[in-house]
Amino acid sequence: MMAARQRVRPEDGDAGGMPGSPRAGDLPERSMVPEDHRWRLEDIFASEAEWESAFAEVSDALKEADAYRGTVFASAGRLAGFLAFRERVEILAGKVYVHAVMGSHEDSSLSSRQAMADRATALIVRCGTAFAFFVPEAMDAGEARIEALLGESPDLKAYRFFFESILRMKAHTLTTAEEEILARSGEVARAPENIFSLFSGADMRFPDITDELGEAVELTEERYYRFSRSPDRRVRREAFEGIHGTYGTWRNALGAMYSGSVKGDLFYATCRRYSSALEASLYGDNIPTAVYDTVIDTVTKNLAPLHEYMELRKKVLGVPELHMYDIAAPLVKEPKEDIPYDRAVETVTAGLRVLGDEYVSVLKNGFSSRWIDIYENKGKRKGAYSWGSYGTHPYVLLNYNGTLRDVFTIAHEMGHALHSWFSHGAQPWVYGDYTIFLAEVASTTNEALLSEHLLSSSTDRVRTLSLLNHDLEQTRTTLYRQTMFADFERTTHAMAERGEALTPDVLCEIWKGLNAAYYGPLMTVDEAVAMEWARIPHFYSAFYVYKYVTGFAASVSLSRQLLEQGDEARKRYLRFLSRGGSAYSLEILRDAGVDMTTPRPIEDAVAAFSRKLALFRKLLEEER
Repeated sequence: MMAARQRVRPEDGDAGGMPGSPRAGDLPERSMVPEDHRWRLEDIFASEAEWESAFAEVSDALKEADAYRGTVFASAGRLAGFLAFRERVEILAGKVYVHAVMGSHEDSSLSSRQAMADRATALIVRCGTAFAFFVPEAMDAGEARIEALLGESPDLKAYRFFFESILRMKAHTLTTAEEEILARSGEVARAPENIFSLFSGADMRFPDITDELGEAVELTEERYYRFSRSPDRRVRREAFEGIHGTYGTWRNALGAMYSGSVKGDLFYATCRRYSSALEASLYGDNIPTAVYDTVIDTVTKNLAPLHEYMELRKKVLGVPELHMYDIAAPLVKEPKEDIPYDRAVETVTAGLRVLGDEYVSVLKNGFSSRWIDIYENKGKRKGAYSWGSYGTHPYVLLNYNGTLRDVFTIAHEMGHALHSWFSHGAQPWVYGDYTIFLAEVASTTNEALLSEHLLSSSTDRVRTLSLLNHDLEQTRTTLYRQTMFADFERTTHAMAERGEALTPDVLCEIWKGLNAAYYGPLMTVDEAVAMEWARIPHFYSAFYVYKYVTGFAASVSLSRQLLEQGDEARKRYLRFLSRGGSAYSLEILRDAGVDMTTPRPIEDAVAAFSRKLALFRKLLEEER
């Protein structure tokens, strides 16, 4: 349990950028971004010298770990001493790691920052290696011995669920020597993801396109969102072909990166005696593979509303054929606004007031205390995420560009951030980090609450239609599109497990076929979209994206409870935010009011989409 994993917004091919028009020209250098628009990593370490000191402290402490080998379970005192030692080392190592890696995300072209991140990554691997003996020794000690030790010391009682979680992994835990080998392989295993991140973020260049005013503009991933929603179909098509065509140029290298990542997933699954990479991914969270399959099966049985939405889209846009580059174009005239960041913050705060004074107080503190890196600059990591470590406040990376979607991104990432804040504040380190399965619940609940706030306060028909259009797109890009991503991952891993090669041609064929199936018979699936799989960073964290779907479905239920049930629902929800990893994920979510072992939450989310689609269609007809 090192630094909290990055909490990231779903990849739907759209992102933000620097405020203002995409015609703003070249991106600014990092040094040109005002200080108060940048996050304050100095809150972790005030200087590079302080970081180096902490790095050295962790390195020295790791040399002491071997003294515990073979003796951890000799007595209650020895066990308590080891757990306290390990906690101290890993908390500091987590700080070293997130500080260095987030620093490298500020500008990936700076080799000095990348060197720090590489050293920090190696240190994390060394931590894993140094403590690799602990879990096998716990297995050898067995349930009876551990239970006896926990009963001897009040300081150990809090670790009961911790050891329960370890012991359930016995069938998939190797010998100490084997665990050390796997721990040492961690840096190699991260290579495909690291290569992709550097290649797509620092080395890949996209062509200029001609914007609506006839001006040449540099195309970037961060600017693609605006271009993909342009009212000018030519601009949409140029941006679409420019993005995917560039990835197509590097299809062989990108195919090798992704294939290497899948092979790594299979390697670890096989080593740990799982039946599949999917089981290996879900087992740690105690999630049955049936939950994953239920998500895909339930959504694919309910594609009719999405097909109806595509039919409406084709009709409203008035195009003879609906192409993939038409998929994000707004169906109604949107209010002409470039939303200043300060106003976006005010809007998000107002939308989340239903969560109560304590929540809003922490939210405001995060906005005012430089938790957030706001704007795009050259070399900055694309997209958005929330990250941090136990013992630090949360951090949020944005690429804010003044769109409504960017406002929702703020709500989304601050949902992650405050989930971490409440969990870290209420739980000891050993339970401080919530599971990935729960990671997308708080973020999407924030989005749902913000949406309801904006809709309920809207007095303008055009704005109401625009907000409904946004909500329909949220369901398309999360419930449906992320399920399509999950379907892709299940297919590619199953093929690799059967010994089939994942060539670029195969990957493109799978991706194009999924788009055709999900979007339906009215969609013209352009050849260029076949390379879109290569753009998705989440594919380097296998079987992550289905959690966006479960989180989205849970948020539909939780937001409705919060709005309709008042204090009781708010208490349940804040308890949910505060439980961290102190129980199994399905139990924590069930206690909050949602049972994800059934199709019901997915079906309810589909039903909500259908209702909003019907209302949207009705208002459009009245508008005419």
